[in-house]
Amino acid sequence: QVQLVESGGALVQPGGSLRLSCAASGLTFSRYIMSWYRQGPGKERELVATIATSGANSNYADSVKGRFTISRDNAKNTVYLQMNSLKFEDTAVYFCKARIWLGSWTEYWGQGTQVTVSS
Repeated sequence: QVQLVESGGALVQPGGSLRLSCAASGLTFSRYIMSWYRQGPGKERELVATIATSGANSNYADSVKGRFTISRDNAKNTVYLQMNSLKFEDTAVYFCKARIWLGSWTEYWGQGTQVTVSS
């Protein structure tokens, strides 16, 4: 059974930093493209960042470029999202997603972790 468990969400002041983690089990983690998404209050879920299977390549939403960094540790089956210079508009539930091509796309989602940026 595949499980993705996010952690690290918290209440933080504007300008602060957080590191989110997503621990995966029940899959061959190194074969999966990993992504972070977020869904703010009253908003649709949006893609934040994606990292390739090896970790060599990543891409980001324009709204987080230069502030967020996605990384992965395939030995620990974990993907991270380092978030710096947090803004009010970063407030959201953050989800991780694992995706693999097996003739069609197969995806798994975590349950999410809440990040609240407030003074």
